[in-house]
Formats: sequence, C-alpha cells, structure tokens
Amino acid sequence: MSVVAAVLASLLSTVAQQQATSTAQQTAAPIQAPPYPTVAPPAVQRTGLNTVVLDPAHGGTDPGARGAQGVRESDLVLDLTFQARRALEAQGFQVLQTRSGNENPSFDDRSTLANAQRGAVFVTLHVSSTGLPGTVRVYALPDMPSRASVGGILSWDFAQASYVTLSRKFGDAVQGQLAQRFKGSPSSVLTANVRQLRTTAAPAIAVEISSVSVQNRADLDKMMPGVGDAIARGLAAFRPSYVLPNEAGGQP
Repeated sequence: MSVVAAVLASLLSTVAQQQATSTAQQTAAPIQAPPYPTVAPPAVQRTGLNTVVLDPAHGGTDPGARGAQGVRESDLVLDLTFQARRALEAQGFQVLQTRSGNENPSFDDRSTLANAQRGAVFVTLHVSSTGLPGTVRVYALPDMPSRASVGGILSWDFAQASYVTLSRKFGDAVQGQLAQRFKGSPSSVLTANVRQLRTTAAPAIAVEISSVSVQNRADLDKMMPGVGDAIARGLAAFRPSYVLPNEAGGQP
C-alpha cells in the first residue's frame, strides 16, 4: 500500500470513530440532576402590632384644662405628642396623630382614625387640672357589656368591649414604666369611663400628666420626654401580648 493510501485509510477510520461516538451520545439517556431537597418558601409573617394612633386631646375652641400664666392643656398635649412620637418611632412603630395643630376633631373622627388601622393601639394624651404635680396616671375602661345590634354588628358605642383586657395589659406596661420615673405615680393602670376610649376598636389607654396647676410650665416640659419614653418602652413590652382579634385561634 502506498503512503497516500495509508494516510487516507487512517483519516477515514478516525472520522468513522467520531461519528459513532456522536451517535452514541445522542441516543444515550439524559443525565439526571441530583435529587436536591426542595426548600419551602418562607412563611408569611404576621404584621401584628405596628401602628400607634396618638390623640392630643381637646383643640380648637376646646382648650381643655387651664393653668397659671395662660397655660392650656390643648397646647401642652401637642408638645407631649411630639415627645411620644419621637420615642415610638425610635422603637420602630408607625405613628399617626388625630390632630397636628389647633383643630378639634370630633370623638368619632378620632376613633375612626384608629379603627381604620390594622394592628394598632390608641393613646389619648391629657394634662389634668388636679392631682399631685409631677405624677402620671394611665387609664383604661372598666368592664363593659358587648352589645350587638340586629345583624350581629357591634354597636359603635361599645367598640372597646372586646379590647378591655388587652387595654389593661397595655396600660399596666406603660404605668409600670411611668412609676419608675415619676415618684408618686400609681404602679398599675386605673379604670375610668374616658369617653374617647369607648368607641375605639383597638387596645386603648389615656395617659394624663398632673397638672396644669403648676406655677412654672417648665416643670411640665421637663416631664414630657420621660413620659414619651415610658409610653414607647411600655408598648414595646406589651407588643408580644397583642394578638390580632380576627387571627385564627386569637382572642383580643
């Protein structure tokens, strides 16, 4: 065999082998991926308690309690709201206000703002005309009957009925913080028929500083950062106790 013939035979043999290998690869079964475990998607996180509605009491033509040197409760509670809002936002809460200036929303308008939120609490802020100066009290409603209208819809005037227990827990948490800061303050929440709480369908408390009777407004101003911080810390402590009323298995 000549050299040229030998070379051609070798090339033909190589080509035939390559074609056979390609055909085998095409007809072979596909490679199976390893049986990697399936990772479940993360569970949906419940929103829980995330919003605070602050209610500076009075306003507009209703100045509230009046003290020396023309001090008005409606003005003082706006300053208190500012301090509470700053402390609450530092704790990661969203804060809404029923008023930011010298307006006087109706009781129903104030409640409506809170009732429109999911995962919220309501705090109405006051400065009393009486009481031991330098002290702070927290109020929640006493027990109230749950009265439903025809059709099973809860009466507006009894919206707080389902939340009284949670409101007291919230109030105790805040009052405990206040008692540590302001000597003479109660150690636990008090109960009173505060009008603004009755129509609120959320944990709701009233916080009241004593009092406009002080001779120097600066004494009240000095209290406000501590009161705001106590509200924020008390709410943070209460937060794990809050269960959304319509969550499966949850009771307010």
